[in-house]
Amino acid sequence: MITFNINHAKQWAKTSDSVSAQLIKKLWFTIKAIEMPNIPVIFKLLYIIHIVLKQIIADVLRIFYYTPLFKSRLKNQPKQLYLYGGLPVVIGSLDIIMGDKVRLAAMTTISGRAVGNTIPLLVIGDNVGIAWRTSISVGNKITLGNNVRIAGDCYLAGYPGHPINAKLRALGKPDHESQVGDITLQDDVWLATGVKVMPGVTIGRGTIVAAGSVVTKDLPSFVLAAGVPAKVIKSIEADNHD
Repeated sequence: MITFNINHAKQWAKTSDSVSAQLIKKLWFTIKAIEMPNIPVIFKLLYIIHIVLKQIIADVLRIFYYTPLFKSRLKNQPKQLYLYGGLPVVIGSLDIIMGDKVRLAAMTTISGRAVGNTIPLLVIGDNVGIAWRTSISVGNKITLGNNVRIAGDCYLAGYPGHPINAKLRALGKPDHESQVGDITLQDDVWLATGVKVMPGVTIGRGTIVAAGSVVTKDLPSFVLAAGVPAKVIKSIEADNHD
C-alpha cells in the first residue's frame, strides 16, 4: 500500500531535476508570491477596526473572566490587579498573597515546590510589575516588595526541582532541602531582562540588576549590579534620595 506524505513530496519537488518537479516548484513559488493589492483607505480602516475589536475582546475577557478567575487562586483580594494577555500559569501547591495595583503578564509561570513540610508562600507587594515569560519558583518563600519591577524572561529560582546526584535524578527523586532557599526583593528593586536570582538571595532596596545577570549572593541597597555572577558595579544611592 502506497501512502502519501506531504513532507516527502515537498522534498522531492525541491530536489528533483525532473520536469514535473520543476513545474510543481515553479507553480508553488508563484502561488506563494500572490499578494492582495493594498488599497490604503480600505485596509487602514480594516486595521483600525481589527485593533479596536481585539482590544475590546481582550478587555472584556480580562475584566469578566481572567481577573476573577486568577483572584480565586489568591489568599486575599487585591485591588486594581491588571492581567495583560490572559491568565498566568500557576503550578503546584502554594499560597499567594498579592498587593494592590499589580501588573502581571499572561506568560508568567508561578510554581510551588511539591515536596517539603510547609506550603510555599509567594508575597507580592503593591505596585509591582512582572513582564512576559518570567518564572517564579517558590521553594519556601519568595517576597517581592513594593514598586518592584521584573522584566521579561527573568527567573526567581527558589528551588531547582532536581537533586545534584545524577543517580537520584534518574530515579525521579526531588531536590534536597539544602538546595532550597528564600528569595527577597526589597522595595523598588528592578530586575532587567533575563536576570536569574538563585536560592537564598536578598536584593536590597532600590538596587538595579543589569540584563542577563545571575545573582548568586546578596546585593546591598541602591547599587547597580551586573555579570555572571552579579557583582556591584557602582552605587546609585545619590539618585534615590527622597
